[in-house]
Amino acid sequence: MDEKRKFSRISFATGAQLTQADKVWTTNILDLSLNGALVEEPANFSAEKSPIVLSFSLQGSDIQVQMETSLIHQKSGHLGLRCQHIDVESISHLRRMIELNVGDSLLLNRELELFIADHESS
Repeated sequence: MDEKRKFSRISFATGAQLTQADKVWTTNILDLSLNGALVEEPANFSAEKSPIVLSFSLQGSDIQVQMETSLIHQKSGHLGLRCQHIDVESISHLRRMIELNVGDSLLLNRELELFIADHESS
């Protein structure tokens, strides 16, 4: 495991959509954190420098989670996406999903504080 990670990641296999300007790709999420996601690289993917919106629905519900991301790495058929912006409702759902999987609400609260501090300074 990468010891430089600041955020707990959870395995979360689900379908998702990437949108950048007028381009839309279908992909699968491999794992999630408060700070981003690892997804499968879609066929015909070609990134520009503009933000990539990652969106997915929570299984068994009509809840849609959406985050504006930037591409951090593209290798071995995977895309590493870093969250640049996420709305309050989406981060609330994401936080709850991670809390249920990690099982440590104190750790998650520290990560949420770190996430907020990182994004306030940018």
